[in-house]
Amino acid sequence: ILPDYQIPVEFNTLGEYLEHLTLEGLKFRYKTLTNKIKDRAFYELSVIIGMGFEGYFLIVWDFIKFAHDHDIPVGAGRGSGAGSIVAYALRITDIDPLKYNLLFERFLNPERISMPDFDIDFCFEGRDEIIKYVTNKYGEDKVAQIITFGTLKPKAVVKDVARVLDIPFAESNELTKLIPDGPKVSLKEVLDDNSLKEYFISKPVYKELMDAALVLEGMNRHASTHAAGIVISKTPLTDYVPLYKDYKQGSVSTQYTMDLLEECGLVKMDFLGLKTLTLIKNAENLIRSVNPDFKIKNIPDNDVKT
Repeated sequence: ILPDYQIPVEFNTLGEYLEHLTLEGLKFRYKTLTNKIKDRAFYELSVIIGMGFEGYFLIVWDFIKFAHDHDIPVGAGRGSGAGSIVAYALRITDIDPLKYNLLFERFLNPERISMPDFDIDFCFEGRDEIIKYVTNKYGEDKVAQIITFGTLKPKAVVKDVARVLDIPFAESNELTKLIPDGPKVSLKEVLDDNSLKEYFISKPVYKELMDAALVLEGMNRHASTHAAGIVISKTPLTDYVPLYKDYKQGSVSTQYTMDLLEECGLVKMDFLGLKTLTLIKNAENLIRSVNPDFKIKNIPDNDVKT
């Protein structure tokens, strides 16, 4: 359920405009357009247009073009999207898939219907500017971040229930120290240890605590915002999903998590802010103070010193 991308009047379809941008981009990327390059590009275009994803590519191209035009560093590309020569031509990615023998089919395959998903890294300081641009272009009611939920892990649920039962903090702290660390630890596993089980039921209030904690473990405790995910819809998002407003930051997120949004037909886009890109940008600016022509992208892959 992507928004309708507005193309220049001289083009009749999204596919025609995407093909035009791709061919212009290939001229920028390659000194000579060999048959191998053109065949790969037209094959990819046939798949993209055939699967109806030309609008998606144009939307991504548009906000990345905004980033380039406003000197906001963009990551070279990662994930399966780096295997697309169309993405390379559009400067969505900065990796030549022919040079590195990358497969387009890992990204899009007509025999495996799935939404395309570019993982896009932006300079940490410029990420909000990109989101603001997208919001202004498509409308505040059509753009939102994505909610995530923090769940009650074993130690956290014991502390929360202990607080409700007025168990002193020092005492609850001693209880949680008995619970091993680790992402896959569960209270049930802890209580399978007879020595620990005896301790946790040694007092009536401890037994009450554990009975409640076993029920509450794994439930959602609080709402947060996905580190990168953004959704953009064709009509107001409230036509498809309920929304949530963070009372502290004022940002709007969907009340549905990432997986449920896909079931609703909405497309998630990743706008990840990387401090690494910010550091590289700052370092590049420092070098330019003594060498104005320096560009980090001009350093060859086989540079010995690098």
